[in-house]
Amino acid sequence: MWYWHGGGWALMAFMPIVWIVLLGLALWAVVRLTQHSGHSSGPGPGWQPRETPEEILDRRFASGEIDADTYTEARERLAAHRPKPR
Repeated sequence: MWYWHGGGWALMAFMPIVWIVLLGLALWAVVRLTQHSGHSSGPGPGWQPRETPEEILDRRFASGEIDADTYTEARERLAAHRPKPR
């Protein structure tokens, strides 16, 4: 092993890069898992319930993004594709 002739420098140069990448991934994972955003999966700081398609449609109609005909047609399509309660 002592007579390998020059391959040791590559390993010595590569190992710090490996450690930097591993520490970076660990830090990213910790930040990602502890981050609270509006898209979190449950109640907590900044959590908001998800809008239903009807609520999105109502909001877009109220803000003037869509006209009354488009609103009515979209409402009918949504109602037609809703699962029927059992």
